[in-house]
Amino acid sequence: MSGFTLKIAEGLENNPDAKLIRENVFVYEQGFEKEFDDIDPKAVHCVVYGGGFPVAAGRMFNCDGQAHIGRIAVVKAYRGKKIGSTVVSALEDYAKAHGYKETALSAQVRAKEFYQKLGYKEFGEEFFDEYCPHIMMKKIISE
Repeated sequence: MSGFTLKIAEGLENNPDAKLIRENVFVYEQGFEKEFDDIDPKAVHCVVYGGGFPVAAGRMFNCDGQAHIGRIAVVKAYRGKKIGSTVVSALEDYAKAHGYKETALSAQVRAKEFYQKLGYKEFGEEFFDEYCPHIMMKKIISE
């Protein structure tokens, strides 16, 4: 990923650009009201920078012994450039390095094909997070 850099840090306060990106994408653009939660201080946050500016973010946290990836957001001008895949891959690598064998995520139904292309398989029933339909997905990242 030429011209881009990554920053991964534990706690949203240690990676505040992740908050900026999530506010822009999920709150202002998509209308979510409950974007930030009590998981943020203990989650690992990944930010991708392009030209020195934050362009994408995501987080990973432990959920009952499983790595849970979420809040993957890419600013509009950078979508379609595989930057979201880079965030997911970086978080998967982090999970592997910390002994996780599987990752799970809660995907917006409209984005499930994006995750399927990255090897995720859906399970369970669709559910709503705020007003938006989601589906659980998982992927084995290590044997």
